[in-house]
Amino acid sequence: MFKPITQAWRRLEEKRPGTAQFLMFFLLSNGVTVLQLALMPIFKGLFNQTGLVDTDFQVLAVGTQVDGSQYFVFDYPAGELPLGGGGLAYFLAVQVTIGIAQIINFFAQRSITFKANNSLGKAAMWYVVAYILITFGAAAAQGFYKAPIYDLLMDTWGLGGTGETIADIVTMIINSAIAFWIFFPIFKVIFKQVPEGQDDDQRDRQAGVEVTPDALPR
Repeated sequence: MFKPITQAWRRLEEKRPGTAQFLMFFLLSNGVTVLQLALMPIFKGLFNQTGLVDTDFQVLAVGTQVDGSQYFVFDYPAGELPLGGGGLAYFLAVQVTIGIAQIINFFAQRSITFKANNSLGKAAMWYVVAYILITFGAAAAQGFYKAPIYDLLMDTWGLGGTGETIADIVTMIINSAIAFWIFFPIFKVIFKQVPEGQDDDQRDRQAGVEVTPDALPR
């Protein structure tokens, strides 16, 4: 049953390898997003049962908002949504969920989409750096849309708990969309196919990754 699909995919990989690579990246990324949507309510429910929901997590002040209040990159005031910001409980639920999903995404994209065989350690290091930068960027952007989405769905539209669930999904999808468009070009750089039989430094040089003289084999 799957043979025609497999054959069509192989023809696409031969004729348009870039397109095939992007489509596979898209499919795996969406699979990871579905996983995040499944995990988020679980971790959120677990952390909300602790006192962390009443613990403020507002760090990295960067100016003021339109109403004159302090703007934080990570802005999770104490209290359950929508009256509060979910506190440290919400922050941890988001980060644990994204962390698990991105670890799976890293290995899936490396082996399936890009079929990379260059240094796993160096690729993982750059992936972590990119993940941290994206986390900060997504958190800063979330300050503009998180509260209005929860207010709209839970209070304005009066959906209560259902609205909260929908808002969770919407915010997670936005986070995933941000990561999607940023990670693809990063993966193109850190995941490379190079000839077998070379050590890690040789593979890095072949893949176009700069290696310092001290790191060269002697």
